[in-house]
Amino acid sequence: MLTRGTTTARTAVLAVAVLATTLILAFIPGHRGWFDAGVYYGTVRHWAATGQLYDYVRPGTPYGFTYPPFAAVCMLPMRLLGWHPAIAVGVALSAVATALLLYWIVDPIARRRGWCRWYAFGLAACLCGLSNPVRDTFSFGQVNLLLVALVFADRELTSRQFTSRKWQLLAGVGTGLAAAIKLTPALFIVHLLLTRRWRAAATATATALGATGAGFLAGPEVSRQFWTVTLWDTDRVGGFANMSNQSLQGLIARLGPQLPGRALWVAASLAVLALWAYRLHRAEAARDSLAAYSLTGIACCLVSPITWVHHLVWMLPALVVLADAALDRTRRRTLLTLCWLLQLVLSSGMVWLWRPDGRDLGTLFGGSAYVLATLGLLLALPIRRHPEEPRPPARPQQATAPAVRLPQRTAPARERPAPVG
Repeated sequence: MLTRGTTTARTAVLAVAVLATTLILAFIPGHRGWFDAGVYYGTVRHWAATGQLYDYVRPGTPYGFTYPPFAAVCMLPMRLLGWHPAIAVGVALSAVATALLLYWIVDPIARRRGWCRWYAFGLAACLCGLSNPVRDTFSFGQVNLLLVALVFADRELTSRQFTSRKWQLLAGVGTGLAAAIKLTPALFIVHLLLTRRWRAAATATATALGATGAGFLAGPEVSRQFWTVTLWDTDRVGGFANMSNQSLQGLIARLGPQLPGRALWVAASLAVLALWAYRLHRAEAARDSLAAYSLTGIACCLVSPITWVHHLVWMLPALVVLADAALDRTRRRTLLTLCWLLQLVLSSGMVWLWRPDGRDLGTLFGGSAYVLATLGLLLALPIRRHPEEPRPPARPQQATAPAVRLPQRTAPARERPAPVG
């Protein structure tokens, strides 16, 4: 479909898509006022002034800093900036991370299918920008897209056959940094182990431990406080039943307080991890690294006790996998319908239409729509055979001239000697 039409038509379509996306983002309700960026900004200033990190609470709210100390070390440059420049830098970093992520996961598909690459990238960027998790990540001033880009940078280093050995030695650094900044991406270290990328797993582990050690050196007391007290204080991040919590724990909490929430969550998480390991093995056997990383990102969202809506940017690669599979001839109509339905659900913000204390089917299916969609992708995400390998170009048919039958040369007959007498 993307290979047809002129450059002018494609430019016009893309311009309309960009304009529509811009207008929707400008007027859609729910701007978060860079709330989380304000927590980061106040925290690093408070830390520099008092030496305390986890007793900071943003004025007028009950919320404070919840990440490991190494994350605060990475955010210390915010002290050198004013509020608005800090916001501008944060938005720019998230935009760069989004562009890199889309380039890594969309561009290979466009090249393999022979699409116009800039056109495919532009449309994918519009759809990405409309999704609720991406909108909230930018609007809150969150770091999620940076973490996704760090992990998928390692995928690039371990997946591309043309990557030099020098660069392959860095594989695992991004995953280790992401795990040190926020604990949930540590599941990708297990991913590297299960897929037998031993060197990358060792590099990721060493990087995570080194970064955590840097946090201890920068703040010994606050590090001890985090790892012994703050990490286990789940009340700091909000209630499990909050509609923004689209994890298994959030789903269970909304079902009712009479349920054994902690035990049920542990059992459900173990079942999800077992399913994830099985599907990861299948994806690795098929050499579908994009599906493999997508499955791990989905599992991270499901098993984490708290998965705010903006954490669901880990679902974006899975949506690309689904769209790529939908464009194949088998099951095309069903998968394309599912793609558009998921895009509509993730862009709608429908989970905010229900209350966390509702005990009806609307709350179960509507208020937990994102976690149910995530679980559905873990169960049924298509796994393709060798999708990263480019399709061989079709051989041009050469016109063949009719064969000309050449006359065979025959040796001249020997003259018979004339009869004698």
